[in-house]
Amino acid sequence: MYHRILVATDGSELSQKAVNSALDLAAKLGASVVAVKVVPPYPQSYFDGAMAIDLKEVERTEANWSAAALKELETVQAAALPKKVTVTPVVVRGDQVSEALIATAQKHHCDLIVMASHGRRGVSRLLLGSETQHVLTHSHIPVLVLR
Repeated sequence: MYHRILVATDGSELSQKAVNSALDLAAKLGASVVAVKVVPPYPQSYFDGAMAIDLKEVERTEANWSAAALKELETVQAAALPKKVTVTPVVVRGDQVSEALIATAQKHHCDLIVMASHGRRGVSRLLLGSETQHVLTHSHIPVLVLR
């Protein structure tokens, strides 16, 4: 049925539910998992909402964000070990989470995307988050949304 499942995480409690569900499904199907954390690029202009800052400092900050994201994905790998599920951790830098997820799913030949109904920025929303809605609308593969 599904051979490679992409699961998106942002570290929130709801995205952890998506991770657990993706790992359980992968274990039952004998599938592998691509765990993805999208990291925003550092705003570099006044119009992006940033102060002028040295380029080396920007690079250091982005490297720290990526390292923290990778550490978060290592927890997904650790949770997969007892379930005997292979997890490929992927940190993606992008402005729009939904586009980054869709592109990563295509790049890694995933046949299912598992994600939470809303992320950290949308916890107070009653309806689907805009990133989730975008993935549902634009993905060419099935999307499992967890609430």
